[in-house]
Amino acid sequence: MTTPRKQALPPKHIPQRRCVSCGQQRPQRELVRIVRLPSGEVSVNVGRKKLPGRGAYLCYAPECWEKALKRDRLSYALKGPVSPEDRQRLQEFAQGQLQQAPTSTTMGPQ
Repeated sequence: MTTPRKQALPPKHIPQRRCVSCGQQRPQRELVRIVRLPSGEVSVNVGRKKLPGRGAYLCYAPECWEKALKRDRLSYALKGPVSPEDRQRLQEFAQGQLQQAPTSTTMGPQ
């Protein structure tokens, strides 16, 4: 009697997203999600649970954040205007949180 062979598992699907600033495609967990809520407010989606609304993704690179905010790439990607207050909050997030982010391209689970 022969023993059954173990089947190799197919590779796990890893969702890919594109940075709206540099255009580089990366695994979803390596990007930050910016969301325009149904109320029109724009905020950073931290954590793994997705907030409702139109989303756009940015790399952890400070250059991508500067470029996205200066060239108004977020307004285009979110299909709506980003208010000066929201823009200020995004800049504060970029200055504070992105300094602590890992600089390698492979991040662990968040």
